[in-house]
Amino acid sequence: MGHKRAKANYRRIVLRLPDLDHSKMAVLNSLTSPASRRVYKYAIEKFVAWYCSEPRIAFNRIVVVRYRIHLESLCLAANTINQHLAAVRRLAHEAADAGLLSPDLAAGIARVKGVKQLGQRSGNWLTQDQSSDVLRRSRGESLRAKRDYAMLAMLFGCGLRRSELAGLEMDDIQTRQGHWAIVDLIGKGGHVRTVPIPHWTKQALDEWVSAAGVTKGRVFRAVARGGKVWGSGISENVVWYVVRSCCQRAGLEHIAPHDLRRTCAKLCHTNGGELEQIQFLLGHASVLTTERYLGCKQNLGHPVNDLFDLKTNVQAQENGAGPATSQATAVKAASAEEAGCRQEDGGDLRKAASDAVRGKEPHAGHQDQSEPSETNSRLLAEWDGAA
Repeated sequence: MGHKRAKANYRRIVLRLPDLDHSKMAVLNSLTSPASRRVYKYAIEKFVAWYCSEPRIAFNRIVVVRYRIHLESLCLAANTINQHLAAVRRLAHEAADAGLLSPDLAAGIARVKGVKQLGQRSGNWLTQDQSSDVLRRSRGESLRAKRDYAMLAMLFGCGLRRSELAGLEMDDIQTRQGHWAIVDLIGKGGHVRTVPIPHWTKQALDEWVSAAGVTKGRVFRAVARGGKVWGSGISENVVWYVVRSCCQRAGLEHIAPHDLRRTCAKLCHTNGGELEQIQFLLGHASVLTTERYLGCKQNLGHPVNDLFDLKTNVQAQENGAGPATSQATAVKAASAEEAGCRQEDGGDLRKAASDAVRGKEPHAGHQDQSEPSETNSRLLAEWDGAA
């Protein structure tokens, strides 16, 4: 009777391109948010390109650490590096579940730490005058100008994200408690909130809807060069283009759509809005995120180092006696006064020593008490020489 051959303990340590593609599709299919799928797809493709450029390296913890060092050499932000590392960890997890990678190697990859965020990055806000200038310069009689003005009004007035603005539906705009609002808006992370619409924002929105003839579906549509509305909606890149072009007309560079969201929160807080209501407006799960949007940690509008001003004495410089000359004169006077005090103190000490020495003389009949002895005279001479 033959013996059964033991099953070989084979553990894969190298992933080839077909295995990486299979694991990538498994990661993307496990995500529900389109934005998350887009970010993870980009991060995994970057890692696969770097991984395949190396000659047959193993997919283990050391390789992921080397990839983290590579990302740090590109001077990327800490959040960006951690996002890429999260995608790589998810890739290793899916590869281990599919039997393409050893579970021990996947566990080692999961233990790779991210990059710590040192300090606090400052956001970008627009003032109320700058915001009004951007809206004023975006106004026009053309159909595209009305659309751009309505989009900017929604970003400034409601603090929407660009994905929320691009996916806004006509049925989402309803009245609640006698006020227009975006009802049951599904935002980032599946959080549901209701966003009130200011009256000036609703007027801009009505001008665009009536001019474009939009009655259902997406609120904002693409506008051709000939001024014709076409398509069923817009992409997030259109929101980027509208914000950038309109802000450049006002002389503002490097303005993103999320900066208008921060501006909305800042203006609400500046004009007396409560922190809790601003949190509800933006849809933040934590109030700490809202405080970061408001710039409560550091006030760059009124910095603390503007509380003092170091000025030079201009009048003294015009008279020819600058601060350096006055300081030198004061130092000389202080030195002379100190030298005089030392001289007076030295004279007093010599007098006191002379009296002390003469007071110690013995009362001998053959020696006058007013005259010092030979030893005392030598001590007084040595004292004078030392002084």
